[in-house]
Amino acid sequence: MIRPCTPEDFDQIQAIINDGAQAYKGIIPTDRFADPYMSHNHLQHEIDSGVIFHGYKNPQDPQDPATLAGVMGIQHVHDVTLIRHAYIRTTHQKQGIGTLLLAHLRELTDKPILIGTWAAADWAIRFYQRHGFRTVGPEEKTSLLKHYWAIPDRQVETSVVLADSKWLSKDRRNL
Repeated sequence: MIRPCTPEDFDQIQAIINDGAQAYKGIIPTDRFADPYMSHNHLQHEIDSGVIFHGYKNPQDPQDPATLAGVMGIQHVHDVTLIRHAYIRTTHQKQGIGTLLLAHLRELTDKPILIGTWAAADWAIRFYQRHGFRTVGPEEKTSLLKHYWAIPDRQVETSVVLADSKWLSKDRRNL
């Protein structure tokens, strides 16, 4: 049901991200929302930068057993693992697919896990909190986003970072 995505999945990954990102419209700052949310070039840049997508497909899906219902990326950066671009098709949301993908990706690393998301996306923050992640403070958030992510300053301003228990118990004085 969950598998690493291949280059043949590129169009599906982009479609899922752009479909799921419609939830941000009118929620995140308008200067950070684009339509499409994830362009072809931006997605290729993310993949080229080391984001490895995993996809969920339900073989019993009567519409199309080969169609991915959700994707979530993992990126190993320095001493941590980042969860990136977690999206579920709107037609498949609230079915536990995000939980399955997150659990799968957590099994793929023994490093601390960090997740960045929009501060205004309270549903995303609650999702990660239900799975044991905790929001870091504002100063640490800024430091983490500048150290581990390659995002514009405006996105840093409007985002939060959530960390797993490995990160929260780690000695972070050298960051």
